Amino acid sequence: MPRDIIDEQLIGALHLRALTLAGFEHDRHAERTAAQTGTIDALLAGNFEGDASVADVLRLGDLGVGTLQQLDGELMLLDGEAWVARADGTIEPVADDDLTPFAVACRFQADATIHQAEPLDFDALRRVLDALAPADVPIVAIRARGAFVDLELRSVHRQYPPYPPLSQVVAQQTRWTVATSIGTLIGFRFPDGTSGVEVPGYHLHYLSDDRQVGGHVLSIAVASADIEVDRCDSLHVELPKGVTLGVPGATDRAVITALESAPSADEG
Repeated sequence: MPRDIIDEQLIGALHLRALTLAGFEHDRHAERTAAQTGTIDALLAGNFEGDASVADVLRLGDLGVGTLQQLDGELMLLDGEAWVARADGTIEPVADDDLTPFAVACRFQADATIHQAEPLDFDALRRVLDALAPADVPIVAIRARGAFVDLELRSVHRQYPPYPPLSQVVAQQTRWTVATSIGTLIGFRFPDGTSGVEVPGYHLHYLSDDRQVGGHVLSIAVASADIEVDRCDSLHVELPKGVTLGVPGATDRAVITALESAPSADEG
């Protein structure tokens, strides 16, 4: 991977140490921590295969987002269960032994909650989330349960070697709209400085209560919902074989601890 896979501003705010896949599965320092396998830059480059299973990720978190091996759909982790939205819009449960090249999860513990009884468009929703977790919070996990309208969702088709870059895959993504749905919005907000490791700004997925609607969120509006955030202070990353951080001294597997001095996220 290229040397600039991590923003130079972030390198000074990172602590790296060796971490085997077994260590990733049984990490003792999971409190207030988001756990991730793979990096967004590796995914952008077409690295669609990983060595962590969905069970590995679920051992460290009960809420999360990501994708499956060979970029086979949009992954939603909710209440300790794993679901995937395929490119045709169907929702299926995910087996524990399915692998993932990219997923991020946490043990969700809400430390700020509001009941939103009035409608919110997508921009207003992000402003509410920013108010619940200000910009100086390094990592924010999000869960909003309720009634939603004007959903615009997407997913992508399974890929086969030789893998194209993600930009080519996304150009062929499938998108669909849903007028109304009852379910849960889940995801994260990461600071801009994590670009290359994570998706900076908001990365949100949706899963309906009846498990008939789900996917990566392009746009969504709230009719009414209970909105919760969990303020995490670190990010642990397991790197699959062949994926590197591009940082001197980093090994093929590492833990990244994002300190509070890391750059803050803008709304996005």
